Amino acid sequence: MSEAFRDDAAQSRFELAVDGHTAFVVYRKTPDTITLVHTEVPPELGGRGIGSKLARATLDAVRAQKIKLVVTCEFIQGFMKKHPEYDDLLA
Repeated sequence: MSEAFRDDAAQSRFELAVDGHTAFVVYRKTPDTITLVHTEVPPELGGRGIGSKLARATLDAVRAQKIKLVVTCEFIQGFMKKHPEYDDLLA
């Protein structure tokens, strides 16, 4: 399985490309915060933990940008409940 994570700023989304398919997290950004709005994983990638890999990579990317986080996406909210090590990112 080949994977590639990137921030596609032009489309306001973080992307994880896996085996010819792209899972993504849509965001809205201000100078001080980033809001994670929606996560989508193609059905072809379901059941392989791709959503969790994407969530972790996204939260690590937010941490690297040193801005505060707002989460309206239910998937990311669920991931963060299981991984409190990311709570420090919250606005």
